[in-house]
Amino acid sequence: MKSVTVSTDVPQTPEQVYDFLDVMAHHERFTDHYLTDWRHSGPGRGVGSRATVTAVLAGTRTDVTIEVVEADAPRRLVERNVSAAGRRLARGTYTIEPLAAGGSRVSFTYAWLRAPLPDRLLGPLVRLVMRRANLTVMRRLATELGRHVHAAGS
Repeated sequence: MKSVTVSTDVPQTPEQVYDFLDVMAHHERFTDHYLTDWRHSGPGRGVGSRATVTAVLAGTRTDVTIEVVEADAPRRLVERNVSAAGRRLARGTYTIEPLAAGGSRVSFTYAWLRAPLPDRLLGPLVRLVMRRANLTVMRRLATELGRHVHAAGS
């Protein structure tokens, strides 16, 4: 299946964005509209940081294990996602690029490495649902970054 990429521009520096995204527990704050019941394990940040969540999308519920498998500060974080009893394997990649006028562009790409037959048969619909959910993620991420950086500066 083709991947889905969404982006947002934020006023924070790449270092500030990376510092926020590197903490797995922070992800709950901007994804809890469709990823619920967060259970954390492993280190709190960096490679090996893990969470098991319940994804609720398009009327379905499935547990997903998310693990950070690559970290390249302050540019990139890569997560491995396993769900559907191992039949769905995907990679989520956050890419952070500085903007010429200041701030950062944060992009998130969700790429299926293996997908169950129903996902493949309904590929365009599955991609649309993921794109919509992750566009909301980007809007919420921008808000949470502002709150986090403001609170850290207080």
